[in-house]
Amino acid sequence: MARPMLADAEFVNKAREGREDEINTCIACNQACLDHTFTGQEVSCLVNPRACHETLLRYVPTNSPKRIAVVGAGPAGLGYATVAAQRGHAVTLFDGAAEIGGQFNLAKRVPGKEEFYETLRYYARMIKVLDIELHLHTSVDAAQLRAGNFDEIVIATGIEPRVPQVQGIDHSSVISYIDAILERKPVGSTVAIMGAGGIGFDVAEFILHKGTSAALDLDVFAREWGIDFEHHPRGGVTGMEPLVEKADREVFLLQRKSTPVGRGLGKTTGWTHRLSLVRREVKMLNGVEYHKIDDDGLHISVNGAPQLLAVDTVIVCAGQLPLRTLYDELQDSGMRVSLIGGAYEAAELDAKRAINQASYLAAMV
Repeated sequence: MARPMLADAEFVNKAREGREDEINTCIACNQACLDHTFTGQEVSCLVNPRACHETLLRYVPTNSPKRIAVVGAGPAGLGYATVAAQRGHAVTLFDGAAEIGGQFNLAKRVPGKEEFYETLRYYARMIKVLDIELHLHTSVDAAQLRAGNFDEIVIATGIEPRVPQVQGIDHSSVISYIDAILERKPVGSTVAIMGAGGIGFDVAEFILHKGTSAALDLDVFAREWGIDFEHHPRGGVTGMEPLVEKADREVFLLQRKSTPVGRGLGKTTGWTHRLSLVRREVKMLNGVEYHKIDDDGLHISVNGAPQLLAVDTVIVCAGQLPLRTLYDELQDSGMRVSLIGGAYEAAELDAKRAINQASYLAAMV
């Protein structure tokens, strides 16, 4: 219960009062708790920045309620909207999509990250409990916001994928990580993933997955990690080779940096992600320079040596750019406008930073 109590200090009270659906669920990400511990930082929680910061981040009821528009219902927008509404402000939340969540709707589809469904369940419930006015399928523009008579406007419009300047990047074999995870475009049997950050690892895990997720089936988890829960050998480890199912694909995970692939992943979870891909026979290459993409595949150099990857699909995971057009349009409006989340800083789609930033701003409005 240690991490769940960081995610929601009222866990027990809510359960006792029959409000289980209002519990902010731990997603087992380790990013702000264990990762902080092992890097000498103060412990907190990705989904609850107040954890261990209760005297610094205080949600005090407001004496002057404001009408606030929040544009974008991703992690940052949801974090801001719920904190502001909890404090007594009247919040209207806009999003052009059919559901709340933003990039969390990609993350929840990745095997092992199913807990993100719980975060979105929590936010959906809090939108109702806090009487937040939600408008989905609504791509609000600057004119509508000006006419809305809002006291504050918060732009949380997120990101757009960065498209690298590589010859042939518009080739038919090239797809974005969004299209791959949402399965909007087909993925072939030989795949090169351009970019080995967190999203690159997630995409590799997603396209190589076969069968039931180990996060949802204890027997599958035991097989994949060589654990015997039935006979309880010493340490629980069978000593047998782990059995990992994988899709019939050959995958190359490519990184431009010369540092080891996956070094930027979480301190306490990165090794599991690397090992998972190794067991699925992913070929990880660093020191890669991209030359061109054509009918023959992806032409690269690895540490200066030319090489052709004869792949039929190239998935681009080459970073993100802030999507802040609406913010720029409102700059000269004379209105109070704030920018948060990926629209403020798009690096590595850091939900921990986005929710933390949003929560602190909402606590001060």
